[in-house]
Amino acid sequence: MVSELARRVGFAVVAIPLALVITWNGGWLLALLLAGAGALGCAELFGLAERGGSRPARRLGIGTAAAVPPITWLAVSQPSVGTLVAEAGHYAVALWLVLLLGWALTARAPSGRPLEAVSVTLLGVLYTGGLPAFAILIRHGDLPVRNWAGAWLVFFPLVVTWVCDTAAMFGGRTFGGPKLAPTVSPGKTRSGTIVGVVGALAVAPLFSEWIFPQVGIKLALWQAVAVAAVLSVVGQVGDLAESLFKREAGVKDSSRLIPGHGGVLDRLDSLYFVVPVTAAMYRYFGVIQ
Repeated sequence: MVSELARRVGFAVVAIPLALVITWNGGWLLALLLAGAGALGCAELFGLAERGGSRPARRLGIGTAAAVPPITWLAVSQPSVGTLVAEAGHYAVALWLVLLLGWALTARAPSGRPLEAVSVTLLGVLYTGGLPAFAILIRHGDLPVRNWAGAWLVFFPLVVTWVCDTAAMFGGRTFGGPKLAPTVSPGKTRSGTIVGVVGALAVAPLFSEWIFPQVGIKLALWQAVAVAAVLSVVGQVGDLAESLFKREAGVKDSSRLIPGHGGVLDRLDSLYFVVPVTAAMYRYFGVIQ
């Protein structure tokens, strides 16, 4: 447990300041970071699928996953691009799907499990490219680059998730008890889940009472608590979903990209669910447009 905590702290010492600077800047820097994460995460997901015999469209899937965040940034920052995406985006998606199906027809025989290949390719794009792109909508709903309000709007769900994850780890080790989902993630306990939710709720007053007012964000305490409560559950479900894929593939980590931490999927598993849910709740509460 000590070594695991040390790895978490070591990673956080480097990752948190870097992520905060990139998020504060926003714009192309944030879009390119998400594009890189999308490409790497998609490659890892395809790697898991390939262990079971599936052969997705690697180049098309990884390239599209990487393209989604920059396109999202252009749509948000350039009114003409935003109008084009709103008017013709569904055509572009349809044509992309036609391209994917055409690829399957020419590259996969019936014995090559084409339906599975197409499904995994589509999942990879949406899961690793589309879901994280909602961070751009949170960061730049109505806010310019180099802006602290936008940075803290993004960091609120990130901090909630990190605290929930760490509290759940300590709670599970301390209290033990029945497993949460033994066939998917044997190390997670119900007690850890409860402690994780409590830890996430403790973050809400910190942001709603001290940080958000300093940068002009209006989010009432009850709203911040509601967001934290939902994210504490959603994030743990996202963690389990990625664990499910790894259990099917028979591996502990999605890759060895980050020493001691696994791969991009392992680091972003909860955030894949947390980021779009946060965007939806912010919009509902009128924080972003």
